[in-house]
Amino acid sequence: MPQIGTFTVTRQGFGAMGLSHNYGHADEAESLATLNRVLELGITFIDTANVYGNGHNEELVGRAIKDRRDGLVIASKFGIVGGGVSAEGANGKRVAGDPAYARAQLDGSLKRLGVEQIDIYYVHRIDTTVPIEETIGELARLKAEGKIGGIGLSEATADTIRRAHAEHPITALQSEYSLWTRDVEAEILPTVRELGIGFVPFSPLGRGFLAGATAPEDDKDVRHRHPRFQGDAAQINAARRAIVDDIAQRLGATTAQVSLAWVLSKDVVPIPGTRHVRHLESNWAANDLVLDADIIAELEDAFPVGATVGARFPETAPAQGPS
Repeated sequence: MPQIGTFTVTRQGFGAMGLSHNYGHADEAESLATLNRVLELGITFIDTANVYGNGHNEELVGRAIKDRRDGLVIASKFGIVGGGVSAEGANGKRVAGDPAYARAQLDGSLKRLGVEQIDIYYVHRIDTTVPIEETIGELARLKAEGKIGGIGLSEATADTIRRAHAEHPITALQSEYSLWTRDVEAEILPTVRELGIGFVPFSPLGRGFLAGATAPEDDKDVRHRHPRFQGDAAQINAARRAIVDDIAQRLGATTAQVSLAWVLSKDVVPIPGTRHVRHLESNWAANDLVLDADIIAELEDAFPVGATVGARFPETAPAQGPS
């Protein structure tokens, strides 16, 4: 089983964000059923954040793991300021890495999750107004107090990763990585591998696009604002996805399974998310799909680095938006 720092985790984790309305209306009973199935399947790595559903997501995960904490690796994040989550210590910023803010947010997350320690606590987005050494220094103190088990970064540059790691060893880096978002291959992946930092791809299915999703009808779905799902961009990107559809048909698998198996082939620990048990089970089955070198080359030829049309996030997103 893969290692992220000192933590042993399953080949896939579970990203809980979509259970709290980010991709349109979420039914709470269905969300809890999905989390229960996550645990039944033996998935041990669960990812959430304080900003997902303005704290609701952490509360939901907390309810699911109550009395089942042993053996689980729970990750959460702070740093994107908004919604109903307390902004104490944020100094009016949309992205905050102030030490006082980090401490206050952790205390809130621990309470919502109902745990004494968060295993991996990520800086969700980098506050460029605060030296990363100050943010990491405070997280190191929180780790020494036993409130977190490891320190993570999300969507950080290679330079920021190195500076942070010099202040205190970083356990994990979380960044977007999938067939249609391969930018991390240039600098980020080599950096974390050199430093021995675990890599956790979010959105390994391109926010559902690589599982066949189209422009959403629900006006509360955040993908309404994502350029890659709009107009001509969506049509051009769908033409590339058709190649994955063809490969999936040849392999007797789904498009999502092939897309996820490609990410898994990179020796990383992706955290696909879904609200539906059937999609969860299908994603988990991708663990058993082994792609040969020819198939991997065919997929990468279809999605060369930088070929996907449209920006990753809306222009209004805070420092590239929540993952």
